[in-house]
Amino acid sequence: MDDRKKGIILILLSALFFASMAATVKFLDRIPVVEKIFFRNFLGLLVATYLIKKNKKKVLGNNKRLLIFRSIFGLLGVAAYFYALSNLPLADTVILNKMSPFFVLVLAAIFLGEKIKKLQFISLILAILGAGFVVKPEFDVSIIPYIIALLSAFFAGSAYTIIRHLRHTDSSETIVFYFTFISTVAMIPFMLAGQFVVPTLIEAIGFLGLGIFATTAQFLMTNAYRFAPAGELAIYTYTNIVFSTIIGIIIWSEIPDILSIIGGILIILAGFINYYSNKKKA
Repeated sequence: MDDRKKGIILILLSALFFASMAATVKFLDRIPVVEKIFFRNFLGLLVATYLIKKNKKKVLGNNKRLLIFRSIFGLLGVAAYFYALSNLPLADTVILNKMSPFFVLVLAAIFLGEKIKKLQFISLILAILGAGFVVKPEFDVSIIPYIIALLSAFFAGSAYTIIRHLRHTDSSETIVFYFTFISTVAMIPFMLAGQFVVPTLIEAIGFLGLGIFATTAQFLMTNAYRFAPAGELAIYTYTNIVFSTIIGIIIWSEIPDILSIIGGILIILAGFINYYSNKKKA
């Protein structure tokens, strides 16, 4: 098996584990969001600490200001994503979260001076249309979870944009350590203030699964990019939508309506056009 096929298999497995993580978050509907964030990142913090010591990387990093900003945006993205998962169908939340690459396009153009090519502009328009079909705005309180789902994509896109700059100054281990450390510690005051529910045995197993799914997905994705360029693998991350839709149908009988299906297809098509544009550029 050549490296490209290995990369594709690993990125598909990563998408499956990310979908499993999202389903676990939705399953733990009785648990406050801050508690889920804590347990989602705690295992990652242990692993990141181990890797920093093993690979002898800098704990404090070089660009501390951007490392902190990346961690804050990442935390806000996870918080918004977990809230949306608790209040929306699984597939709809994952579809809207997949808007993050298109926020990266805009943010990278504004802050990093990267030009948006014609094909990328077309993909951006299609993605916005797709999001509109998924949200189906009625301009009442029912739209709030959808807006928060879009905000999760915006914050994630902001974090990814900062990472594109941090890769020149800091190691991936340091970046992950900052994110998991800040995300874990920041949740402790909220839990002490009452945002904590003693889990049942099933929920405790769910917490363990949440940490395992999230950490495994991250490592699978990281290793996938060692075998093949990120540009070649990006399109396969959209299988997360397919996996999440199947899980939603099986567990919660969440059958997407026709507008959500159209929206999902438009966003996947936009992702493919963006992928093709990046590949052509490369």
